[in-house]
Amino acid sequence: MNDESLSTSQPTGLSESEAQARLASEGFNELPRGDRRTALRIVLEVMREPMLALLLGGGVIYLALGDLKEALILLAFALASIVITVVQETRTERVLEALRDLTSPRALVVRDGARKRIAGREVVRGDIVILSEGDRVPADALLRDCQDLQADESLLTGEAVPVRKRACTLAVSDAVGRPGGDDLPQVFSGTLIVRGTGIAEVTATGARSEIGKIGQSLSTLEPEPPRLQIQMRRLVRLFGLVGGAVSVLAVVLYGLFRGAWLDAVLAGIALGMSMLPEEFPVVLTVFMAMGAWRISRARVLTRRASAIETLGSATVLCSDKTGTLTENRMSVAELRLKDGTAIAVKAAGDQLPPAFHDLVRSGVLASAPEPFDPMERAFHELGHHTFEGKPRERRSLVRVYGLTPELLAVTHVWRDDGKLIVAAKGAPEAIADLCNASSAGRAAMKSSMDAMAAEGRRVLGVAQAQVGNESLPEDPRGFAFEYLGLVGLADPLRAGVRDAVAECRSAGIRLVMITGDYSTTAGAIAKQAGLESRRIMTGEELGRYTDTELAQHVGTVTVFARIMPEQKLRIVNALKADGEIVAMTGDGVNDAPSLKAAHIGIAMGERGTDVAREASSIVLLDDDFGSVVKAVRLGRRIYDNLRKAMGFIVAVHVPIAGLGLLPLIFGLPIIFSPIHIAFLEMVIDPVCTLAFEAETEEDDIMRRPPRTPDEPLFSPRLIVWSLLQGLLAFALVAAIYIIAYRRGLPEDEARALAFFALVTTIVALIFVNRSFSASIWSALRRPNRALKFVLSGVAGILGLSLAWPVASDLFHFGTLHGDDLALSVGAGIAVLVILELLKPLWRPRF
Repeated sequence: MNDESLSTSQPTGLSESEAQARLASEGFNELPRGDRRTALRIVLEVMREPMLALLLGGGVIYLALGDLKEALILLAFALASIVITVVQETRTERVLEALRDLTSPRALVVRDGARKRIAGREVVRGDIVILSEGDRVPADALLRDCQDLQADESLLTGEAVPVRKRACTLAVSDAVGRPGGDDLPQVFSGTLIVRGTGIAEVTATGARSEIGKIGQSLSTLEPEPPRLQIQMRRLVRLFGLVGGAVSVLAVVLYGLFRGAWLDAVLAGIALGMSMLPEEFPVVLTVFMAMGAWRISRARVLTRRASAIETLGSATVLCSDKTGTLTENRMSVAELRLKDGTAIAVKAAGDQLPPAFHDLVRSGVLASAPEPFDPMERAFHELGHHTFEGKPRERRSLVRVYGLTPELLAVTHVWRDDGKLIVAAKGAPEAIADLCNASSAGRAAMKSSMDAMAAEGRRVLGVAQAQVGNESLPEDPRGFAFEYLGLVGLADPLRAGVRDAVAECRSAGIRLVMITGDYSTTAGAIAKQAGLESRRIMTGEELGRYTDTELAQHVGTVTVFARIMPEQKLRIVNALKADGEIVAMTGDGVNDAPSLKAAHIGIAMGERGTDVAREASSIVLLDDDFGSVVKAVRLGRRIYDNLRKAMGFIVAVHVPIAGLGLLPLIFGLPIIFSPIHIAFLEMVIDPVCTLAFEAETEEDDIMRRPPRTPDEPLFSPRLIVWSLLQGLLAFALVAAIYIIAYRRGLPEDEARALAFFALVTTIVALIFVNRSFSASIWSALRRPNRALKFVLSGVAGILGLSLAWPVASDLFHFGTLHGDDLALSVGAGIAVLVILELLKPLWRPRF
C-alpha cells in the first residue's frame, strides 16, 4: 500500500467466546516470569534471619541445661515467628502480583465488532489490534491496514532507527518474517509504534512470539533501591553492630563475675534479641507494598516504590488540561463562519442552517475515518446528525498530512467520484497560514477566536481546497486553501476538580496547568478550576528565554498555553532549577522525557501511551486529576505511618534493652530470658506492620507544607522523641522492679510485675505514637480494626499467663495480686499522661 489510508470499514474481530476459548487453550499472552517467592522460599529466607538464629540458639542452650520445657517454648516462638513472617510476606507477594497485573500493557482490540481496551496478557491469536503512535505492540501481528506506520524494533534488533511498515496482501504463512528492515508487513511484541496508525491481526502470543523465542523480558530490569531502603540498611547494620558488641560484652562480664557461662550466653542472647531492630526491614517492605496497593485502590498505580516517599515532598504539580482537569468528553458547542456569523450548538442533533454545512463537512473530512480522539469523535457526531438521511458519499482517503511542530494542522486528501477534495483543521493561526490570510482576515479571525476562547472553548480553524490533478504536493502549504470558519469545542471540568485544586493549595502544592490550547481558553478553564491565574506564558514567549531566564520566570507562571510537547521538558527542568520538587502528568510519546525528568512522573492510564507509562513512576488508571491529589494524600499518610512505626520500634527497644542490661550492671536477678523477649517480639511485629500501617491519615495531613525531600526518615528530632519515650518507660518499669525486689518480693513475682508493667507501657507507647500532631483523644476517635485485634490478643495472652498455672510456669511468673496489677496499669497510664503533656511542647518540632 503506497499512500493509501486505513479502511473506513470496521473489522468485526473475534467473538468474545472465541477469544476465551483460545485463551484457555493457548494460555495468557505473557512471557515466563522469574521465580516467584513461594512460601517455602520465604521460610528458607526467614531461617537466615538473626532473630530466628538467636531463638534457636537459646533453645539449644536450654536443651544443654536439661530444660526441655524452655527449649520447646523457644522453638514454638521460633515457629510463630516463621508463620507471622510467611503470612506477611505471602500477603506482600500477592499484592505485588496484583500490581504487576495492573502494569501489563493495555491493548485496543476489536471483539464482536466493537473496540474495547483489554490487558495485554488477554490478547489471543486472531485478535484484531488497533495500533496508534505511542502504543507498545502487545503480540506478533500481521498488518491488515496501516497509515504512515513506523515502529521502533530496537528491543529485538538493537537498531535504534525506526522501520517503515506496510500492509500485507499475502496469506499469513507467506508473510512470516524476522524483525528488522523497512516495509515488512509485521509488527512484533514489545516493539513501539512511533508514528502513524494501523490495524493488525495477531499471529503469535507469549512464548511463541519473537521476543519469547529469544527469551528477553523487561521484568529482569531491576531499579536501584529506594532511598528509604538504603537508610534502613545502614540503620539495621549500625544497630546490629552495637547490639552484637554489647551482647558479647555482657556474656563476658556475666561469665567472669558470676561463673555460669551457659546462663551468661542466655543473658547475652536475650540482650541481643532486645537490641536487634529486626522489625525495620519487615516494616519497610510491608509498608511500601501495602502502600502501593492502597494507592492502586484509589485508581493510581505506583510503578516505583521511591515515588511513595517522594509524593509527600512535591511542591509543584504540573497538569495538562484535557482529560485530566476536564472530562475529555468533547462536544461541538459553537460554529463561526469566516464572515463572523455564529451559532451555538445546544446538542449534536440540532438542525444547522445550510450555510454551516461546508464547515461541518470539512471538519469531519479532516478527522480520522474511525475516530478515537474525543475532538474528532465530536466532529463525527455532529456530522452524523447534520447529514443524517442524506445519500452517503463514496469517498476513499488518499493521503494524510499529519500534525507537525512547524504546522499545527492536519490535512486529509479524499477521492470522491474521481475528484480530489482536501480538508484541513487545526490551530487557527496554522489554518490562517495555510490560507495565506491577509492582515484584516487574521484580525477578524483573532477577534472571533478570542470571543470563543473567553468562554473556555477549544477553538479549531477549518479550511478546504480543490485539486485538479493527481499530483499532490509534499507539503500541505502547496494547496490553495479557502478558510471556512472556526469550531468551538467544549470539554466540561471533571467533578471535584475545584475541591482537589483547593486541597493542593492548602497542602502547599502549587498547581501549574500546561496545555496546547489558546491562552484565552486556558485562562478561562484555569479560572473555572480555581487556579490563581497570576501569569500565562505561551510557548512562543517561552521559546525566547534561555534556560537560566526561564528558571527565573517559572515561579510566577500558573498557566502555560500553546505549549508543544517537547517544551514540557524545559518547563520541568526550569522548575527543578528553581528548587521545586516537580510532579508532572503526561500521556504522549513526546511527554516521556519530561515524565522521566520530573521527580514524580505521572502517566495517563486510559489515554496514555505505553512509552509514557514506562517513563513514569505513577500511572493514573482513570486519568482523573482528583486521583493525583488522593495519591499525594495517601503518600503523606504512608510516610507518616512509617515514621510512627519506626519511632515506636526505637522507643520500645529502649526499655527492653535497658531491662536486659539492668541486672548485669547492678547484680540483680535476670529479669527477662529469651522466652520473654520472643513474646514481646510477637507483640511488636504485628503492631508495627499491621496496626501502624492501617492507621488512617491525620486531620491536618493536607494542611501541612511539603516536607523537605532530603529529610531523613530518622530525623534527629524523631530519634530524640523516641529515646525520650523509651527512657521514661524504662525508668518507671526499672523503678517498679528494683523497689519490689528490694522490699522482699519474691523473684518470680517481681519478674511478673516488671513484665506486666513493661507490656502496659508498650501499649501506652502505641497510643502515643498513633499521632504526631493530635491529642490522644483525637487519635482514639480514628478507627483502627487491626489495633483492636492486636490489643485483644495481647490482653488475652497476659490474662492466660495469670490464670493458667502452666503458662505462669513457662514465663517463670509468680502470682500477682490486685494491687500489683493496678501498679502495672498505673505505670502505663503514667507514661501515657506524661508523654501526652510533653507532646504539645514537642509537636511544632515534628
